[in-house]
Amino acid sequence: MYSTLGSVWHRYRSVPLIYRITLGFILGSAAGITFGEQMTIVEPLGDLFLRLLNMLVIPIIVFTLLTGIRQLSPARLGRIGGTTVGLYAITTTIAGVIGLVVANVLQPGRGVEFAGGEAESQAPPSISEVLLGIVPNNPVTAMADGNLLATVFFVIVFGIALTYVRAQQDDLADRVDSVFEVFEVGAEAMFVVVRGVLEYGVIGVFALMAAGIGTEGIGVFSSLGELVLAVTIAVVVHIVFTYLLLLMGLVAGVSPLAFLIGAKDAMVTAFATRSSSGTLPVTMTNAEEDLRIEEQIYSFALPVGATANMDGAAIRQAITVVFAANVVGQPLALSEQVLVLVVAVLISIGTAGVPGAGIVMLTVVLNQVGLPLSVVGFVAGVDPILGRIATMNNVTGDLAVSTVVGKWNDAIDFDSGVWTKTVTDVG
Repeated sequence: MYSTLGSVWHRYRSVPLIYRITLGFILGSAAGITFGEQMTIVEPLGDLFLRLLNMLVIPIIVFTLLTGIRQLSPARLGRIGGTTVGLYAITTTIAGVIGLVVANVLQPGRGVEFAGGEAESQAPPSISEVLLGIVPNNPVTAMADGNLLATVFFVIVFGIALTYVRAQQDDLADRVDSVFEVFEVGAEAMFVVVRGVLEYGVIGVFALMAAGIGTEGIGVFSSLGELVLAVTIAVVVHIVFTYLLLLMGLVAGVSPLAFLIGAKDAMVTAFATRSSSGTLPVTMTNAEEDLRIEEQIYSFALPVGATANMDGAAIRQAITVVFAANVVGQPLALSEQVLVLVVAVLISIGTAGVPGAGIVMLTVVLNQVGLPLSVVGFVAGVDPILGRIATMNNVTGDLAVSTVVGKWNDAIDFDSGVWTKTVTDVG
């Protein structure tokens, strides 16, 4: 009997998690349509999934941010490092703005009334309150209270301080590395926990969909298509405007078409795997063999980008939170949209470049503006599609920034690779 159960479990686990969660989404929806409000009996199983997601938020932010900052030592934050990180920050901010603009124009989810949770009633904060709220009075209290902006700010400052101590005080360098190693181990452990929670997510998504559809009816499905369309449009606009026209055409003065040819393998792989980190070997190969970027540039810019450059995540979170606000009937005020933009940009740094991380990070943005986490169950059903689109955006941005930094530092061979066929005058 035990061997039979083990064999069934092994076969179940052999099916990719993406397909299992999608199946849970489909079966939950079918159960909700078939049995209606009777399916509210499984709602606690969905609530457990939401609690597990909430449990992960603060630890993931602390561990992943500090692990990423470890690469940004003062010695490397010179011309190359500073330029790379600065460009990543700029493109992610642009991505968040584009996401909010597209969301406000298309208004995904408007007209669909979702009663799966009530948004917290609160007066919109002023923009000055939002900006001042970034700096915590007490970082420990900020973490305990789930104040994500303040937590991210403190962790970034603390991480940079650790890299400074490591560089300036040789007698403490090994100890600082040991501290970073502890956080790196913690990050890996949290990813294990995330995988476990996402395994349970098959049941959780089934329960959320069954209870939600059973209560709300099938009309909620139309809004999911609107969400995917909005994210797709925003990503296309970002790639064309920010990467091709702005970075390649205007800033670097190179052929956008040549860049696309050189980046296509990484873009396709990213779309297939939904993992910026998993695509990194292909991205590095494109950078070296096709775009002809020198190793001193891409060996720094691409790993940092796989960790911290999440333009697609910023777009995705910005649009999804507007979607959530619309389906619960609480449109966001201007100050709240500014808060969404700031959170989406900062939290994208802490979004792990692995499949499923976007669902975890979505809870962060929803919490920050007081929207119900029940919407996560609906978004999880289309998460595989959104994740592929966003990840393709991310790796395209990694290569675009690496190309610009390489051009500025005379670290690209424009006489070989893709440039010899389509580039005109690179100056």
